[in-house]
Amino acid sequence: MRGLRGSLAGLTAGLALAATPALAGDIAGFRSIGFSGDGKIYAFEEYGVQDGSGFPYSNIYFLDTVKDAYLPGTPIRVRIDDEQAGLGAARAEAAQKASPLIESNGLADEPGQVVTLNPMTEVDSDAHRLRYLPFPGDPPFGKPHTLALEEYALPPPPACKDIVDEVKGFRLRLTERDGAASDDLVHEDDRLPASRNCATGYRLAGVVTHTPSGTPPVHMALVLVLSFGFEGRDGRWIAVPVHP
Repeated sequence: MRGLRGSLAGLTAGLALAATPALAGDIAGFRSIGFSGDGKIYAFEEYGVQDGSGFPYSNIYFLDTVKDAYLPGTPIRVRIDDEQAGLGAARAEAAQKASPLIESNGLADEPGQVVTLNPMTEVDSDAHRLRYLPFPGDPPFGKPHTLALEEYALPPPPACKDIVDEVKGFRLRLTERDGAASDDLVHEDDRLPASRNCATGYRLAGVVTHTPSGTPPVHMALVLVLSFGFEGRDGRWIAVPVHP
């Protein structure tokens, strides 16, 4: 469990976007775990207590940042179907299952940098645009990058037709690179993946960066997926690799 403890230390209070109270949707918490040394693998955890059932869960995602795909055998998903169970039990079980992949890929050694964060609780910020510097420093150094997210309607899959009026996909662009205007398409949905349930909205919620030695940098755009839930919209996380 050494790797897991190291990754926890790398993000103190680690983006703890905890599940909201009763009579609101279940917005999953988020914890960044880290990158492989070459930046080709990135992992994060989402966790919370399901609205309606009260069951605690923890999902740990391992992403191939080159292919923009999950590693074989992942995500690791744990849900304890007992509303009396603690969230810690679900997270501990998921951490135990994920530990071999965290250790073998050295993810605890390369936590990356959380360079911008835009949680649901931020009232005045733009939910679809983030401008950030790729490295922390005081005085600041480097030139800014900007990511912009656009939502649009998609044909609802059969499972959603009787639940919501419409579902949404998203398009993500890099509109500024190193301080210069750009128009680089990073991601564009042509259908709604089943893993997003009946998604009705998105929030561009943060960026984690990694600058490997001898290879190009990797920026992970954190997107909160908002979907139909039992007591309000639920929030789940995806991470989209950006290669600036």
